[in-house]
Amino acid sequence: MTLYSKIIGTGSYLPEKRVTNQELTEQLAAKGIETSDEWIVSRSGISARHYAEPEQKSSDLAVHAARRALDMAGLQPDDIDLIVVASSTPDFFGSFPSTACIVQRKLGMSNNCAAVDVQAVCSGFVYAVATADSFIKSGAHKKVLVIGAEVFSRILNFDDRGTCVLFGDGAGAIILGASAEPGILATKLHADGRHADILSVPGSVAGGAVAGSAFLYMDGPAVFKLAVSVLEKVAHEALEQAGMSADQLDWLIPHQANIRIMNSTAKKLGLPLEKMVVTVDQHGNTSAASIPLALDIAVRDGRIKKGDNVMMEGVGGGFTWGAVLVRM
Repeated sequence: MTLYSKIIGTGSYLPEKRVTNQELTEQLAAKGIETSDEWIVSRSGISARHYAEPEQKSSDLAVHAARRALDMAGLQPDDIDLIVVASSTPDFFGSFPSTACIVQRKLGMSNNCAAVDVQAVCSGFVYAVATADSFIKSGAHKKVLVIGAEVFSRILNFDDRGTCVLFGDGAGAIILGASAEPGILATKLHADGRHADILSVPGSVAGGAVAGSAFLYMDGPAVFKLAVSVLEKVAHEALEQAGMSADQLDWLIPHQANIRIMNSTAKKLGLPLEKMVVTVDQHGNTSAASIPLALDIAVRDGRIKKGDNVMMEGVGGGFTWGAVLVRM
């Protein structure tokens, strides 16, 4: 029997602390940095973002999202035999130990299932899904918890209005289960390390201290130009792999980074904007968490239904990009 992987549960979580553009503008003004709600919305489409409390880590947000996905799937934590966590803001330096292992512990799992982190920045969730899909199709695992979780507020330079207004914290999760019925129809991943410098946290740990900068750096125009060019191409590659065309898509869920990039991608694919799930306005760019956050919201509000064809695609530092075509 041919094995496929299928999404059987989704979940998401946003920290309670919600910061609107107006509130952030007032905080920045106190530091002599000028911005406005209109400036932020016109450039990104973002109206608010959520910040984790000082004691909250990526694993804490991940566990909330995971429990909701498990509840939807009707599963217990010990039913899971692999955890894959995508995060650029792991609980410990160098993901050592992995955030996936911390999530396993916090879920109270006793079955010693495998657990691993994946790092592809904002493309991380797509990379994690592709990884989990391969494990299931190989027969090695049957039920995989895939999570994107971030606390980007910890790496933001609040003296840089070009980046600090864009990012937020959150987590999203799915459960992939082995199935005789196709679910993940195609995956396509890419990377080009020649562009590593345009989006990075250019620091490292040496002698117990940070060498370089521990803040996020982004060359906005360069990222925008590259993102627009690769997202359309990778979506078509995934469609071609599945033997489908764009007009067969019911929904597009791009990485929730910038509404202008998202709108451009939809238009290039010939999709009406009504077929694109947009949540970036409410939580900003949550990196690896953004796609599963948007997916869960659209599943729970009834937009995405069983049998729908959904294209999920992301682009992020590395430079990385990829797409996953799913039949729900």
